[in-house]
Amino acid sequence: MRSIGEMARDSGLGVSALRFYDRAGVLGPAWVDPASGYRWYAPEQLDEARLLARLRRVGMPLADIRLVLAGWSGEDADLVRGLLQAHLRRLEQGLAEARSEFSTIRELLDHRENPMTASPLTGTVRLCLPAPALAAALDAVRFAAGRDPELPMLGGVLFDIEGDALRVVATDRYRLAVARTDADGHGGSREQVVVPAPLVDAMRALLSGDEPARFAVEGDRVTLEAGERQASGQRLAHDFPDYRRLVQLPPGRRVVVEVPALREALENGPVRVAEDREPGRSARDISVLTTVDDETVLVCGDGALDEDTGTGTGNEDRGTGTGGLGYHVGVDRGFLLEALAAGDRDRLVLEFGPAPTAPLAIRRADDEGAFSLLMPVRLDD
Repeated sequence: MRSIGEMARDSGLGVSALRFYDRAGVLGPAWVDPASGYRWYAPEQLDEARLLARLRRVGMPLADIRLVLAGWSGEDADLVRGLLQAHLRRLEQGLAEARSEFSTIRELLDHRENPMTASPLTGTVRLCLPAPALAAALDAVRFAAGRDPELPMLGGVLFDIEGDALRVVATDRYRLAVARTDADGHGGSREQVVVPAPLVDAMRALLSGDEPARFAVEGDRVTLEAGERQASGQRLAHDFPDYRRLVQLPPGRRVVVEVPALREALENGPVRVAEDREPGRSARDISVLTTVDDETVLVCGDGALDEDTGTGTGNEDRGTGTGGLGYHVGVDRGFLLEALAAGDRDRLVLEFGPAPTAPLAIRRADDEGAFSLLMPVRLDD
């Protein structure tokens, strides 16, 4: 017999998903311990669970999944083949409709000014910045720069110059980081330039001293000077998404966390292994977070929490109650660890949105101008 945790590990279904399919009457355990309530699965159920995981990944409706499993166990091959073919036709029809919609969207874009091509700067931009402050700003955002060759406009850091301030911004769609530093010497209108990631790294390597740094943009060329050293290269020929719209979040619950303790909990605590559905992205470790009385952040085990202690072990099977706990938020563990490191403080503020689908914000209590956002990972029922 397999425990629910072992079944989850071997089948590719999460513990919470196994509970859900039990309640839905799709795949129930062979035996439930009457004393502890723990679920146990027979060896022959593993193949059904793996089949269920595959059907779920292709988006088959629950009613059809139930029939497929019934036909599978009853050796009704004609029924199973018919259901699979019907779902495949739905997927093909949906793809055809999606292609049509994308074609229409592209036509609409063709009638508008192309937002992906950068317009030339109106003139030369020159700034003088404190080297330590610029170094700290780049350190706060560099981890979030994109690496997808299909999205070259995200493959660098945005330098957003306005008035006496420079904001640097990076995003790869799954996370976004913003930092601000004071700047002198620019009296013109707002200017934006996207500096490719390798050039950003070269610039950062120059910022080891306390001398002022001089940043300049002339046409398509970007230059940073620090002392006698210089890094220069071509800007990216793309405009950056309007990050100001992306950071307009509804008010959330703020919890101050001790970073060393949270980092240890993330590194040693339970995780889910999520197969990414996007091509080119490998499986990821997902940490599940929740809060207690708006004062404590917990790293939970696969959504299963002990109602009395507020702790999770990852393989517990105690039903669905969460007592006074908040909702669960799934985040990429590696992304969160990088965001905590970029925050560069022993204490940071985690801001949870009004729903588990809202981004998780990581903020500095002493510097509201530097923060990062992580997009949540969907937690299956």
